[in-house]
Amino acid sequence: MLTNLSTILDEAYKGKYAVGSFNVYNYETIRGAVDAVQELSAPLIIAFGEKYLENMPLDCVHAIVSAQLRDSDVPVCLHLDHCVNMDNVFRAIKAGFGSVMYDGSALPFEENMKNTKRVCEVAYACGVSVEAELGSLAAGTNSHEGTADDKEIYTDPASAKEFVDFTGVDALAVSIGTVHGMYKGKPNVRVDILKQLNEHLGIPLVLHGGSGTPEDIIKDCIKNGISKININTEISMHVIEQSAKLLSEEKPHYSVLSLKQMQWAKEVIVKYAKLFGI
Repeated sequence: MLTNLSTILDEAYKGKYAVGSFNVYNYETIRGAVDAVQELSAPLIIAFGEKYLENMPLDCVHAIVSAQLRDSDVPVCLHLDHCVNMDNVFRAIKAGFGSVMYDGSALPFEENMKNTKRVCEVAYACGVSVEAELGSLAAGTNSHEGTADDKEIYTDPASAKEFVDFTGVDALAVSIGTVHGMYKGKPNVRVDILKQLNEHLGIPLVLHGGSGTPEDIIKDCIKNGISKININTEISMHVIEQSAKLLSEEKPHYSVLSLKQMQWAKEVIVKYAKLFGI
């Protein structure tokens, strides 16, 4: 059952658990996510990033996800992830996505705030939720998001309060020390900043860069306002590693490889969804 992000995250925030947001890129990863939904019978967020528009158009993603979930009554949100192009945000809304993330974090504060408010106005008129981002994550290894030049800029609680009050966003992605991709060294996640953000804002907060984050840190973040955690790199790495291993041992029919890739994607999704507390 497709729904918007607020329907899922408001319950998570009240219940102090997090819902996983898992990136998909093709039919195999979509099926892995849908199969995870069926196994867990728990809410899930299926995320498709602007970066993957060359893999599949937005209306095609929506058609596949909605068809796969036609007989399911489990709440699932189809979410547009990390979108810097406002035209693509509006295309996702038109295509039927239940949530969009406008990412203006690289822009000056005032411009990010103004653009995000415009996105909210359009999205809310269509019953679609909005996630925004304030602050900046550094790039780790194997990252397929951001650039190698990205630097860590922690989210300022006072600025975040102004941003949320002005835009009215449903959820805010914050920068507290996680990275896009896998960590290059020991993680230094600033839960103290997260606590301040949670106290200032009182809305569901989003942790990008969940792949490779230690379990104890994830649980501490969930206790302090994180209601949505993004997983991308680890799905890709696991499927690629397992595919390479299989292909080094045998040369199966492509249809068989496709089925196995669905299962490998599902393995990562189920693992993290259980960790997040659903």
